[in-house]
Amino acid sequence: MRILLTGATGYIGKRLLPVLVEKGHEVICCVRDRKRFNPPESIKSKIQIIEMDLLDKASMLNIPHDIDGAYYLVHSMSSSKDYEQLEFESAHNFKEALNKTKVRHVVYLSGIINADSLSKHLSSRKNVEEELGKANFSLTTLRAGIIIGSGSASFEIIRDLVEKLPVMVTPKWLNTKCQPIGVADVINFLEKTLFNEKGYDKDFDIGGPDILSYKEMLLEFAKVRNLKRYIYIIPVMTPRLSSYWLYFVTSTSYNLAIALVNSMKIEVICRNNDWAKTLGIEPMSYKDSLIRAFSKIENNEILSSWKDAMSSGDFKMNISDFINVPSFGCFKDEREMVYDDYKTTIDKIWRIGGQNGWYYGNLLWKFRGFLDKLVGGVGLRRGRTSEIELNSGDAVDFWRVLYADKKEGRLLLFAEMKLPGEAWLEFRIKNDKLVQTATFRPVGLLGRLYWYVVYPFHGFIFNGMLKNIATSAT
Repeated sequence: MRILLTGATGYIGKRLLPVLVEKGHEVICCVRDRKRFNPPESIKSKIQIIEMDLLDKASMLNIPHDIDGAYYLVHSMSSSKDYEQLEFESAHNFKEALNKTKVRHVVYLSGIINADSLSKHLSSRKNVEEELGKANFSLTTLRAGIIIGSGSASFEIIRDLVEKLPVMVTPKWLNTKCQPIGVADVINFLEKTLFNEKGYDKDFDIGGPDILSYKEMLLEFAKVRNLKRYIYIIPVMTPRLSSYWLYFVTSTSYNLAIALVNSMKIEVICRNNDWAKTLGIEPMSYKDSLIRAFSKIENNEILSSWKDAMSSGDFKMNISDFINVPSFGCFKDEREMVYDDYKTTIDKIWRIGGQNGWYYGNLLWKFRGFLDKLVGGVGLRRGRTSEIELNSGDAVDFWRVLYADKKEGRLLLFAEMKLPGEAWLEFRIKNDKLVQTATFRPVGLLGRLYWYVVYPFHGFIFNGMLKNIATSAT
């Protein structure tokens, strides 16, 4: 079957793609920027890639007419304050475009929306479901609550809270009940639902066997990690304060923090598990989902992370728009050094950031990340998805990977921190030398003043970083 996969670069889409290929489907992957789409080499010959933006009707002409089924895995919750309108427009354009094709069945992954009073986030998901339901094709909606898996937003937020805070003074919504589900089970539901006529034009809640409060989820996480944690709930923390609390303590963006806090005040519990029985799926427990997630992390098998979505930072343009580093009107700091060993140097470059740090002045890098958080930036807490691999589009602390080619010996990063301008950091192997270049394109007088203020720090931070990367010594 020919399957259209929207959100192919997203957290769920990246994991669903190889499963669909394994099942023998020909998958048409919809991406806004093919330069940040890096599917495994083993499946490249079995997929088709089209560039498409659901808010651009002209680009949707790229959708093939002869598709049989489709997955709608698109959400805009963390990318804009106006995500509700953006999500509706995207759904409408998708519906109109697919009405002109031969598609028979579409599966939409939504959120559990059983409460009478819905948050803006869940209300938006419901509006999308209703709009898609007006189409000529059959629609099946799978409604999930908290998704637990290596790299998922929920998992990473819980991990940040538990591993960094021995004692937590928390808002009252931690008493809210929810029904988490493992990401492996979500992928199983999605794969088995497509073309199952028993689910046509219906919606189903999907969840694991455990109904827990957010407090219980945090404490169970601590138990799995062999950590002793104390949680005290106070009723005086307003939604805005709760959002700030979540934003500063975890790696989430502020827009996502607001949406999550508003949603966490509402119980998200499945109505029943009838669809799981129909499909022969027995979802794993919350504890087992955590153990599985950490197994993937320890073996460096994280297939996708919410942090790698462009909406996790301030990078709104296509990678192609930034991959050619400008020179006119820019400040540059270029340094080079003969490296000791090619392989060691490349490995160090590809491990930069995250838990491994920046090879010199890590306290200063962390302080810069803290300042970025204070002004609404992403800070350093995003880290990186893989400890050893980097691909275009990946997040590395407050940078975004624009280009990564080990054979060429070039890594290009673009800054997503709050700046009065635009900044690039490039590592390139030239002959027997490592060339490290920081480029800054200022905006106005403030941008120029910023460069001159931070320039003295470059002398020892960038020089120390270059030396530690180029030399074989750790």
